[in-house]
Amino acid sequence: MKCMDWRGDPTNQPIKQKLDNQSRLIKRNQRSNDLAIIKGKQAIFYRKQPNSNKISDNQKEDEITQIEVRIFPTTMDSSSKPVTVSCENEGAISASKWVELKSPERADSVLELLRNYGASQTQISKLIRSHPKLLSADPEKTLLPKLEFFSSLEISKVDLIKTLAFNPQLLAASLRNRILPTYNFLRSMLSEKNVVAVLKRNSWIFLESHRKHVVPNIGLLRESGMPQPCISLLLAHCTPALMLNPEKFGQLVGEVKEMGFNLEKSTSVNALCAFCGKNKLVLNRSREVLKTWGWSEDDFLSAFRKSPLCMIVSEKKLMQAMDLLVNKMGWSSGMIAKYPVVLSLSLERRLIPRCSVVKVLLLKGFINENLNLGSLLKPAEKQFLEIFVNRYLGEVPELLGVYQGKNDCGIGMGHTRAAPARRFIR
Repeated sequence: MKCMDWRGDPTNQPIKQKLDNQSRLIKRNQRSNDLAIIKGKQAIFYRKQPNSNKISDNQKEDEITQIEVRIFPTTMDSSSKPVTVSCENEGAISASKWVELKSPERADSVLELLRNYGASQTQISKLIRSHPKLLSADPEKTLLPKLEFFSSLEISKVDLIKTLAFNPQLLAASLRNRILPTYNFLRSMLSEKNVVAVLKRNSWIFLESHRKHVVPNIGLLRESGMPQPCISLLLAHCTPALMLNPEKFGQLVGEVKEMGFNLEKSTSVNALCAFCGKNKLVLNRSREVLKTWGWSEDDFLSAFRKSPLCMIVSEKKLMQAMDLLVNKMGWSSGMIAKYPVVLSLSLERRLIPRCSVVKVLLLKGFINENLNLGSLLKPAEKQFLEIFVNRYLGEVPELLGVYQGKNDCGIGMGHTRAAPARRFIR
């Protein structure tokens, strides 16, 4: 048996330990920091840290600094060239256990095909680590038709490769029996653009039969009175909810109905999204955070019914928004509960610029402090500029600079948990 050393030169090596019928642990020499495990038609190369004397099967990941997988035929001569895929730690070990090549030429063709579709070396390594059998797939009959199909959709090569690197099993799934039927099903209810969005965000639906969970769950929604536009909205923007086990999905629908949502309205779609998976944990955490700002349970439920998705933003975002609106602007916590949508707005792009303008106008007495919060933060930018900036430029020429962040008016990005007493004023 010949082993390809770290620099690529084949050399005869003494057998150190027999791992199994096809595996050998080879130590190149007493001073070397490199070891290789030979498994049939492939080899894994370990590079140890200088102070490490040996590598064991259960060695910790942080003790290995570099791994490279080199795959080559059983019959190796000096002219043979191994297929090289750089990997990290356990990914290389996993790959070696499952892939078996009949020839390196096919693996070369697979790698070249992926490169032609824009895959970087890092993305190729990730693909092979996650699904090593891709190296033994037929590039013309198995991989190319799928790549051509996905490329025919309204998706860029960059996004396609990112999607495949995230979910390499898409290249292993049957095009005829799984991918195309799922695409046709989605396309019957969604636009091409939304189908691509589902592919990029929730590609697992192309691997799991949509008939198993998605179709029964959609049937339940129809029986419950949800119109097709709302079903399509849920399918496009919260696909994982429809992929739940039908029994769990039925419980989810029941919870949403118990909270007073009308399934004929689009807000029920947002509520289903808010209750799905990890979002529910975020929702419960948001409830506790907002109660520290003086919200009652009724306040929270009322706000959730108005704008469910506003209640599943991060704790940090909630704290920053409430700190700005309550502590720095002086609005009551109860007022914010009436306009919960403001909690989901961008701090940098909307809340801080607009609050800065309003603070200047309030200090100069141009507007009333009882200003409606919704009329300030909800309008589109053009409308806001006309009402609150352009109208006052004659009297306050620096106002546009305040809006653009060029002039400081004392509103920052502070994040505080300690709050003054007025936080609880209702």
